[in-house]
Amino acid sequence: MDELQKMRERIMELRKIIEYHNHLYYVLDKPEIEDAEYDSLMRELIKIEKEYPELLREDSPSQRVGGSPLESFSKVEHRQPLLSLSNAFNDAELRDFHRKVVKVIGEDVEYVMEFKFDGLTVVLKYVEGIFVQGATRGDGFIGEDVTSNLRTIKSIPLRLKEKATLEVRGEVFISKEDFIALNKRRERLGKPLFANPRNAAAGSIRQLDPNLTASRPLDIFTFNLEFIEGKSLATHRESLDYMKNLGLKTSEIFTYNNIEEIIEKCNYWSEHRQELPFEIDGMVIKVNNLKDRELLGYTSKSPRWAIAYKFPAQEKRTRLIDIEIQVGRSGALTPTAILEPVRLAGSTIGRASLHNEDYIREKDIRIGDMVVIRKAGDIIPEVVRVVKEERSGNEKIFKMPKNCPACGEEAIRISGEAATKCINVACPAQIERGIIHFVSRTAMDIEGLGPAVVRQLLKGKLIKDFADIYYLRREELLTLERMGEKSAGNLLRAIERSKDNDLASVIFALGIPLVGERGGKVLAENYMSLDELSNATEQELMNIDEIGEKMARNIVAFFKGQENQAIIQKLKAVGVKTKKDEDQENQREDIFKGLTFVLTGTLPTLSRKAANELIEQRGGRVSSSVSKNTSYVLAGEKPGSKLEKAQNLGVRVINERDFLSMIEK
Repeated sequence: MDELQKMRERIMELRKIIEYHNHLYYVLDKPEIEDAEYDSLMRELIKIEKEYPELLREDSPSQRVGGSPLESFSKVEHRQPLLSLSNAFNDAELRDFHRKVVKVIGEDVEYVMEFKFDGLTVVLKYVEGIFVQGATRGDGFIGEDVTSNLRTIKSIPLRLKEKATLEVRGEVFISKEDFIALNKRRERLGKPLFANPRNAAAGSIRQLDPNLTASRPLDIFTFNLEFIEGKSLATHRESLDYMKNLGLKTSEIFTYNNIEEIIEKCNYWSEHRQELPFEIDGMVIKVNNLKDRELLGYTSKSPRWAIAYKFPAQEKRTRLIDIEIQVGRSGALTPTAILEPVRLAGSTIGRASLHNEDYIREKDIRIGDMVVIRKAGDIIPEVVRVVKEERSGNEKIFKMPKNCPACGEEAIRISGEAATKCINVACPAQIERGIIHFVSRTAMDIEGLGPAVVRQLLKGKLIKDFADIYYLRREELLTLERMGEKSAGNLLRAIERSKDNDLASVIFALGIPLVGERGGKVLAENYMSLDELSNATEQELMNIDEIGEKMARNIVAFFKGQENQAIIQKLKAVGVKTKKDEDQENQREDIFKGLTFVLTGTLPTLSRKAANELIEQRGGRVSSSVSKNTSYVLAGEKPGSKLEKAQNLGVRVINERDFLSMIEK
């Protein structure tokens, strides 16, 4: 047996093992191996595929995450219209639905009832068992091709257990637990919070960069077989069982013969939906028998054999006792409602964000008001409205403070913005949030240095800024509450390790306004060091894809600040890496100086990011659009309109092999 055949067999074996464990973990929630063992299998697969690119296939588990950013979403015409369901809002409307069904098919009717997931509807298409296309519902007739993004969801099998050709309908969602963790992470990064899990899921699927989609905790339930080739099924339940056996993730369904039982269960789940790990906003009732569905038919808008029972919004009344101000890392002053504690949707609510001054003014919220609250998406407490008829006249109109409650310095509202901000760079609240951000997992990743320890260090005056972390001594750490010899040693080692983080992590950790995790990576791709970045002009920064005017202005202003420069000098002095490795510096030959490249399609071995780095490290520039000034178009598989434009303009088109040969020469 030759080497290539051995590798082919090993790849097939690895893919089978990994797909098996993916199904156990992401679909059945019954993992059998540790993460480290799984990671080892995946690393081996990726290594072999890189060494033998001719063995790489689109349905390989290694091809889930990442991929080149899309230029736009293409349109997909659905095989058959994806009609919406008519709604029932009370028991009488459910009984009326049942009466109409019985009138057509008789009393002997069986229903299936499912959860109505609050996410984004998509259609998955499989040909001979291979996932080939995924599209949003759109207007029901035409959706958007989001295949690249759906491929990143691990509960969507890239290969079914049979060579079936079919289309299934599903709902992409984010679980309640993952949604809370996602928003906490965004809050640490200074990014706006998602309003609810549905918005987060929908926004994630419609990202043009699959890498960003892959970073979100997306999941899916498939709930309807839209089309199947060469197979006949009798009932909806049978079709779901078949889908499950193929490896698709399906949700729990309930079977009933009595409409009163259905009404009882709808009311039950309306009261107990908070016990589920995912969001639902109702229940879906369908006729089970597929032939009966054909008899019932459709209206122009919806099927006559199904209805959605919509839950009433869960709301509670409580007293707004006070409004407190919290100071964020960016200096934004956020008003928070302090409420008389009340039970709502499974938890006790005592606080709710009031967002900003405009929100309070628009809803005319006053201290002492009786207010109606609910959970946005059953997760985030919000004040819906004021019960004005219960006002006594003793309520107080709230005014944003003129001074920061944390430092006493002036707070201003910048023209064109909703937020009021403290502009004192030495504000203790901002410093605390800034340090917590600096040490966070996605920034410098200093394990053991959580918010509680940061507060102790600040309170004990052991640090004044995040650079001081690197000057801490063991004896100082031992003075902290619950800090023993072992913990102090582990923390010091974690601090020391963080000095070797890459430039992108350091840039992000600095907390430059509007520069998130992705922004840090983009800047690190274009600059070799913090010194080089600190000398960049606004115009130069704006020439970089993904860097806009506001971000460029913030970057320049940050590096002009004397306090910020002093902190950076302290980081340098203690050995924190503020420039790329020497071998990366040496790689920066100017062979592409003066040349502009445009990338299109998927390259065989290089990611879009890797190709960008190779070009920019050698003095070249990467553009997002083709013009007569473009030097080369680097094209891979499935190129977009850029290839045609290049050919029309006479721009030279090269493939990956040509590109790598240019570098080698």
